[in-house]
Amino acid sequence: MDLALAPETLARWQFGITTVYHFLFVPLTISLAALTAGLQTAWVRTEKEKYLQATKFWGKLFLINIAMGVVTGIVQEFQFGMNWSDYSRFVGDVFGAPLAFEALIAFFFESTFIGLWIFGWDKLPKKIHLACIWMVSIGTILSAYFILAANSWMQHPVGYRINEAKGRAELTDFWLVLTQNTALAQVFHTLTAAFLTGGAFMVGIAAFHLVRKKHVPVMKTSLRLGLVTVVIGGLLTAISGDVLGKIMYQQQPMKMAAAEALWDGEKPAPFSVFAIGDVDKGHNKVAIEIPGLLSFLAKDDFTSYVPGINDVNKAEQEKYGPGDYRPNIPVAYWGFRWMIGFGMTSFAIGLAGLWLTRKKFLLPQHLRVGDDEVPHLVLLPNKALGPTLTKWYWRIAILTLGFPLIASSWGWIFTEMGRQPWVVYGLFKTRDAVSPGVSQAEVITSMVVFTTLYAILAVVEVKLLVKYAKAGPPELTEADLNPPTKIGGDSRDADKPMAFSY
Repeated sequence: MDLALAPETLARWQFGITTVYHFLFVPLTISLAALTAGLQTAWVRTEKEKYLQATKFWGKLFLINIAMGVVTGIVQEFQFGMNWSDYSRFVGDVFGAPLAFEALIAFFFESTFIGLWIFGWDKLPKKIHLACIWMVSIGTILSAYFILAANSWMQHPVGYRINEAKGRAELTDFWLVLTQNTALAQVFHTLTAAFLTGGAFMVGIAAFHLVRKKHVPVMKTSLRLGLVTVVIGGLLTAISGDVLGKIMYQQQPMKMAAAEALWDGEKPAPFSVFAIGDVDKGHNKVAIEIPGLLSFLAKDDFTSYVPGINDVNKAEQEKYGPGDYRPNIPVAYWGFRWMIGFGMTSFAIGLAGLWLTRKKFLLPQHLRVGDDEVPHLVLLPNKALGPTLTKWYWRIAILTLGFPLIASSWGWIFTEMGRQPWVVYGLFKTRDAVSPGVSQAEVITSMVVFTTLYAILAVVEVKLLVKYAKAGPPELTEADLNPPTKIGGDSRDADKPMAFSY
């Protein structure tokens, strides 16, 4: 059978498509829940209408996003039984434990409080209603933690033993699975990247409205919050990425050697800026490198030795038996660079935005060109920079909305592809994990159906987000501004219109 159409390859494609699609919603869900909670906290404390409008606006976008994320996440878990039954049989006792905690604790915790938040605007006192959205935010973070702990176990299996009689792995230390350094570093990196994503999302939409001079008070507040979130999130993403990278150099040296296209071990090892390699011959034909930097990134020492792809492949052949233990080198190499490039570009744009808005606010003016007035932006606090720079900054800020999403997608592609040929590193190979009874035709059919369905849902999602993002924050009602002082309100609240406007 052609390897490209083998059930294993098709099952990997299907799970990869589902995972990347699902993860487009995850970082926005995590970050928008917390940012919405922060804006509602500001309203409860100050009673300023702009904070309430911002809460309702970003909360609406958050709800659209989380609804789609839940649907795709459920399908993803079903695939463990559909296409990866041998994987589920072998590691289900370990891998299933954190997923069960996610479903039974975090997901239901999150779902309960999101319902109270949606329908409690005119039924709950302000502080209790505020507590609900904070509980939702905590629930999203808990969900991420349990799922990332399961994935980290695939990267670095701990807290288990092999039952030879039953031919499967069994859990021996659940706490170790949850708290190993791989899980902690991956959670840190994923959460900071999520806030980078949410901040950029907020900046892009706020910039869109401010260029048109619409909803200025709400969008000015949103922009500043988004810019601060992007800068802090971007800085912490870089720090957490460095921490995670050092752990990966210890636990998965092949993945990190592939990320740098380092074919043979070197002391000191250079950081690759650009490379074109020959996979068959195991060397680079073109390489632009920074001497010693990779040694520092791997071990905090500019002179340390870093093993290369050929060295690690030989060592793993001796340890695990004959075979090719190299991942797809071009995907690992360029995926790593797309992840860093798009993520740090967003950070740089956020930093520039904070500097440009440090004293006064950038608002669009009108410039006469011939007989027409065209919108442009002028820089009030630093006129020396001129209107052109400011105008281009805002255009870039709008476009940057999706950059962290691209970075996150490539980050997960690198994380999972770089681990191959292992589904559980050093323990269980991907080729052994696929369902033996699923035919080529069945995998192709399900992949086509799911991919088509996701394409349709993507159109629906984007249209909804664009529609409500362009509409701007809602007008406030009397009920919005005067919620009940006790649960359920009182008789005076009975004739009030519902404040729920989602």
